[in-house]
Amino acid sequence: MVALQVHFLLVPSLMSILGAAQYVMQDAALLSYIDQRFLSLERRLEKCSQDLLEYVDEFRELSKAALARLARLSTDKAELKGEVENLLTRVERAQRDIDYFGSLTDSNACVEVHEDLLKQQLLEEAEEKKRLKLMLNASCDHMLAGIRSLKVVKKTGGKHGSWMKDPGKKHAKIYLLSGSVNNVVLEFANIMAFMENNQTLKARRVPLPVPWEGTGHVIYQGFLFYHRHGSLNEIVKVHLQRRSVADQMLLPGAGRIPAYQLSPQTKIDLALDEQGLWALHAEPETGGNIVLTKINPVAMAVEHSWDTPCSSRDAEAAFMACNTLHVVYNSPSGGSSRIQCVYDVLGALNAHTNPGLHFPKRQGGHSSVHYNPKEKQLFAWGDGSQIIYKLHTEKKV
Repeated sequence: MVALQVHFLLVPSLMSILGAAQYVMQDAALLSYIDQRFLSLERRLEKCSQDLLEYVDEFRELSKAALARLARLSTDKAELKGEVENLLTRVERAQRDIDYFGSLTDSNACVEVHEDLLKQQLLEEAEEKKRLKLMLNASCDHMLAGIRSLKVVKKTGGKHGSWMKDPGKKHAKIYLLSGSVNNVVLEFANIMAFMENNQTLKARRVPLPVPWEGTGHVIYQGFLFYHRHGSLNEIVKVHLQRRSVADQMLLPGAGRIPAYQLSPQTKIDLALDEQGLWALHAEPETGGNIVLTKINPVAMAVEHSWDTPCSSRDAEAAFMACNTLHVVYNSPSGGSSRIQCVYDVLGALNAHTNPGLHFPKRQGGHSSVHYNPKEKQLFAWGDGSQIIYKLHTEKKV
């Protein structure tokens, strides 16, 4: 009887214990399941994060490629525009030549110029000369008769470079542009500050937004004009105080061959005279002869171009003075520089006026020669020396 009572007491206890154990096992399984789900969720989140980072990297690379492609397209567009303008210029010249030869010959190879047509042609030529004189404000009545003396102001920098003043300003600042490719201009308060030994302490550094190419730069009325490095024929106009590009233009036909055979680093040479801004370059189509272009510095546009008889062969530099191109020649080994070709755009001088004007007391070449119309003298860079040449002029006959 006692055993039976004990049995009845133990059975509910055992059932209670087994039920509690079953609940514990179910809770453990549930916790394990939840833990596995959290782990799976963490792995998925980690994979999503990695995929997102990969997408960001891919997008960044795609953006870089797109920007690079846009930059190349912009450059190609500028060069294509220049080539089209050059082609149009050539077509116009060819058309003029065809019209000219067509007016000289007929089907029977006979030439008969009507008196009225001849008068009309002479009248048109006179009108063209009158227009050019008005455009150039032809008040220049002097011509270069000799180079009187030289003064070596300083010897600094490498073989190539240029230095100058701004003839359009009243200040006496000196600007030094060293090297054929660079983007820093050194500005000095005056010639005395430039001549001091420790010149870098006296100079103000003016970094440019884009580098220059060659040595054919000019500074006019606070703006620096130069051939942009890496471009075929782009001329940029930079505001020196703001250090920003104010304007730019393409010079048709330029940039394919050097302006001067002995200065291959310069494809476009800019010049100033009493009438303003000019550009000099050579073209294969002209047999390597120099092409002269008058540029409007405000609108940055071509006003007129002339194919000159002056060859770029054995030329090292050139400058403009009073509407007249003066080309400086030398020997490839370096000798005495001399002016052997001049070209007056108004026809007052011929290409052989005053040939053989020699630069005095100096052997060697010039990297650049620039005329200052305000001081009537030349600022030259010769083998690392900065030189001033004083000029002797006479009245045009």
